Amino acid sequence: MSGNVGSALALLREAASLVPAAFSTSFGAEDMVLLDLIRRNDLPIAIFTLDTGRLPEETYALMQQVEQIYGRCYETYTPDTSAVQALVRARGINGFYESIENRKACCEVRKVEPLRRALAGRHAWITGRRAQQSAIRAGMVAREWDESLQVDKFNPLHDWNEQQVWQYIRSNNVPYNALHDRHYPSIGCAPCTRAIAVGEDVRAGRWWWENPETKECGLHPSRPVAVPVRAVV
Repeated sequence: MSGNVGSALALLREAASLVPAAFSTSFGAEDMVLLDLIRRNDLPIAIFTLDTGRLPEETYALMQQVEQIYGRCYETYTPDTSAVQALVRARGINGFYESIENRKACCEVRKVEPLRRALAGRHAWITGRRAQQSAIRAGMVAREWDESLQVDKFNPLHDWNEQQVWQYIRSNNVPYNALHDRHYPSIGCAPCTRAIAVGEDVRAGRWWWENPETKECGLHPSRPVAVPVRAVV
C-alpha cells in the first residue's frame, strides 16, 4: 500500500506554518511525491531546485515536464560563476574523482552555497529524504533542527519505503525521471551518478568510489537535533 499520506501532509502543514517555508527538490522520486502533495493541496510552501550545471539531460527534461503539468512552480538556483571557474582552475573539470576533498569542494560550490542562498530568511526546510536510503540516514526523524543552516528541517517521507513512494507515483500519475526506469534509484549530478545492480543499496550509485557509511553531498552533513512533531489542524 502507499505510504502514510496523512502523516506526510501533517508534516507539510506544520512546516508551512513556520512562514516562510521552502521545499528543495532534485526531482527524484521522493521529491516528486512531495511536489505533487504541495501543489495538489495548495500548500503555501515555496519550491526551489539547485541546478549544478552538471545534471543529466533526463533531469532537465523532467523539470520542463513539471512546468507543463504543475505550472511554473519552482525557482532555480545556480552556482556562482566565478566560484565555479576558480574550482575548475584549481582542481580540474573532473577533479572530484581524485579525492574526497576535491569532491566535497565541488559540492560546496555547486550545491551548498546555492542552498544557503535559497534558504536565507527561511524558517522551515522540507526535504524528500528517507531513513531507508542509506546507513547515514537510518536514524532520521520527522523534524530536526539543522544547526549549520539555523533552520527547522522537515522530512515528511522519513518513514516511507521505496515501494510506498512508487505506489503513490503510479496511483496519482505523478511524472518522474526516466533514469529511474534504467536502475537509477538516486539521481544527482551526471558524473557522480550511475545505475545500480540488483541487491545494491539504493544510494550505491552516488559517489560509488567513497565509503557508503559517510558519503553525503554536504547538504545534510550534520546530525541535527530532533524536534517534537506537533499536531496541526
